[in-house]
Amino acid sequence: MSETTESDRGEATETLERTPLHALHLELGGKMVPFAGYDMPVQYRAGILKEHQHCRAAAVLFDVSHMGQAELRGRGVRAAIEALVPGDLQALRPGRMRYTMLTNQGGGIIDDLMATRPADDAAEDRLFLVVNAARKAVDFPTIEAGLPEGVTLDRLDDRALLALQGPKAAEVLARHCPAAADLKFMGSTPATVAGIDAIVFRAGYTGEDGFEISVPGDRADALARLLLAEDEVEPAGLGARDSLRLEAGLCLYGHDIDERTTPVEAGLAWTISKRRRAEGGFPGADVILEQIENGPPKKLVGLRPEGRAPAREGAEITTEDGTRIGEVTSGGFGPTIGAPVAMGYVEARFAEPGTPVSLVVRGKPLPARVAAMPFIKKGWQG
Repeated sequence: MSETTESDRGEATETLERTPLHALHLELGGKMVPFAGYDMPVQYRAGILKEHQHCRAAAVLFDVSHMGQAELRGRGVRAAIEALVPGDLQALRPGRMRYTMLTNQGGGIIDDLMATRPADDAAEDRLFLVVNAARKAVDFPTIEAGLPEGVTLDRLDDRALLALQGPKAAEVLARHCPAAADLKFMGSTPATVAGIDAIVFRAGYTGEDGFEISVPGDRADALARLLLAEDEVEPAGLGARDSLRLEAGLCLYGHDIDERTTPVEAGLAWTISKRRRAEGGFPGADVILEQIENGPPKKLVGLRPEGRAPAREGAEITTEDGTRIGEVTSGGFGPTIGAPVAMGYVEARFAEPGTPVSLVVRGKPLPARVAAMPFIKKGWQG
């Protein structure tokens, strides 16, 4: 889960928001760019390729404090939010988290998000949310407008969020937070990390093992420096975050999913449980459930171009004889694979892995094949 970069490039730096780690990014040599209304590091001195490779080999630290954190409170809170999302949140056990989406009446995706039921016994009537930075101004009012009386949304704008990702992430974090080592994938727990009160989540957006750590904003710098002082950890920016998630076949909001794409078209029907399919009751249920039953008109697929030239977002996807069948939504070079990879939507009848297609790059059709995702093998067992 991540956010769009659309329409930020022209913003003046002084109008951009800053995370609590902004000064640290500059100190580390971060190349700062406008991103979702924030001044964010796209890379550091090592460069995107080395940051990507270090995440696959050891561990990197991302600043994702620009994302929206909030807490829902009130009796029946998990049933209440099910009126807005297709995910099965009533089945969430304490300390577990779930990936789901806000949907509109046409079945389109307003945003994708993570919802967590706190681990403590007193948390029956609370739910922790993390949403995309570029969509939080839409998400939070949408959620508030759909909540019943007695259930409220509290924005946690004073909190920071750090992501420690890579095969060495658990080993590193356990030195400062022993509870992290026992945390299962898609699990969460309140904990102290080197004496700093935090909420620790075991998830991620890279295809590797990893953790997100929510802390008060005024403690973020201390925590980041502590983790970066470990030999295995290097800082990483948005560039590596994007190439890592692309190799892992994970959607980027505003590119691979948006209000014009449904969860079924995006290959996310697995997030909708048997109960939710039977009961419906979420926005766009008629469209989404019909597509689950009969198939969608288009599907998000992986693409493996032949040769070395990458196909970028917006490139046409055609049949071998030149008939347009879709469009690339994300594309670039996969450092782990050593070859270009892409994602895009095609007419459903062309979605079978192995199907030969062409990708139109600079007016020239380049041969490619539809490919299964993820493009890399998961580096851990979860």
